[in-house]
Amino acid sequence: MNNLTVLIRYTFFACCVLLSMVAQANNATNQVQSIRVWPSPDNTRVVFDLRAAPNFKHFMLEDPHRLVIDLSRVSGGTALPSVNGEAALIRGIRSSSGQNSMRIVLDLTRAAKPTVFALAPTPPYGHRLVIDFPDSNPASNAANSQPAEASTPASTAITGASNNRPLPSGARTARDIIIAVDAGHGGEDPGSIGPGGTFEKNLTLPISRQLVERINREPGMKAVLVRTGDYFIHVNSRTDIARRMQADLLVSIHADAFTSPHPKGAAVWVLSLRRATSEVGRMLEQTERHGELLGGVAEVIKDSANERYLAQTVLDLSMNHSMVTAHQVANQVLAELGKVTTLHKREPQAASLGVLRAPDIPSILVEVGFISNPQEERLLRSSAHQQKLVQSLFTGLKRHFELSPPADSLFAQRRAKEHRVQAGESLSLIAQRYNVSIEELRRHNQLRSDSIRIGQVIRIP
Repeated sequence: MNNLTVLIRYTFFACCVLLSMVAQANNATNQVQSIRVWPSPDNTRVVFDLRAAPNFKHFMLEDPHRLVIDLSRVSGGTALPSVNGEAALIRGIRSSSGQNSMRIVLDLTRAAKPTVFALAPTPPYGHRLVIDFPDSNPASNAANSQPAEASTPASTAITGASNNRPLPSGARTARDIIIAVDAGHGGEDPGSIGPGGTFEKNLTLPISRQLVERINREPGMKAVLVRTGDYFIHVNSRTDIARRMQADLLVSIHADAFTSPHPKGAAVWVLSLRRATSEVGRMLEQTERHGELLGGVAEVIKDSANERYLAQTVLDLSMNHSMVTAHQVANQVLAELGKVTTLHKREPQAASLGVLRAPDIPSILVEVGFISNPQEERLLRSSAHQQKLVQSLFTGLKRHFELSPPADSLFAQRRAKEHRVQAGESLSLIAQRYNVSIEELRRHNQLRSDSIRIGQVIRIP
């Protein structure tokens, strides 16, 4: 047998083996391992956890309303696992099977336009088939979006942003400062996972809730939760929710992670200049949103195509103001966080993060610590440490608005109370006159000593 014959036989054998492997791969069976339903105020998500990547087709039917999904190369008979969760939109989920196939039918309570897509494995989840239903009747799902073990008071829900707190005498026109608090991740997106199995989403929500509660106890301040339960919100929608609430500031709460267990400490992030520039350009193309983004100026800029330069100028000014304000807030928050925890970075860090992109809302992202650090993971789960973090965040936010309040706010009215130093007056005499402590006067006016001069304006807290 010559060498050519041996080579031909070897090649033929190799091809047979390869074809066999391809055939086995094509006949590989999939299986629905679990079904999860995640309702939220404006969206319902259904997730099928699968053994392998799905091969599927889908279509809608009416009378009654149904979504039909055909999965090929599926084993396991007609039985589906029990459904974890419920939503007003989903009446039921059933299936039937054929040869190496399964038809899944989602019975709906109304018409819907779903988005169906596959997701690759991301710990702790494997392959998934995801269905997103935008909710045209958000109130129907709002009640179902609250976890049973920790329901959110109506005053902190997304719909509770009205300023109903009674104002002091003579302050009838003043308003509360609105702070949107965004609990990072949620639902299908667990965020980072600590070595002890802690999900980031399960830290950010309780910390955010406590921060909202603390802010709402302060006259002149009002907080709203962007995410009120364990469900997924797209990063772009988070700033839209804050805008609907007419928020003066967006604070997004996260926990950091790294491949090494050693890094630790808190950090505060603001929008990078590069991202800011690209966002302004992108928003200029969205002419249908100019009224929303430009506010009252949009009534002047009637033709955005011909007045593009003017729209860009307004957006640039708005973005610049938001970035400057965000840096000021970040510095105050870092100063307070450093008193209760280690700081990973002592200066505000700039990044291209989607949740910081709003040109009209100053936004910061707070990393309260490293969930990937075993010691800090345990610390972040501690209610005592969470309370310290919340108090420091509140103090930093309040301090910023005491120094730079919105002009029509109750904080601005308080700040307007000033005293001009007269000859013979001392800081202690002024403190006594206005019934405040010397320490409060020092802090409120950023004084390093008790020394004051004639004509100096002292703000009274």
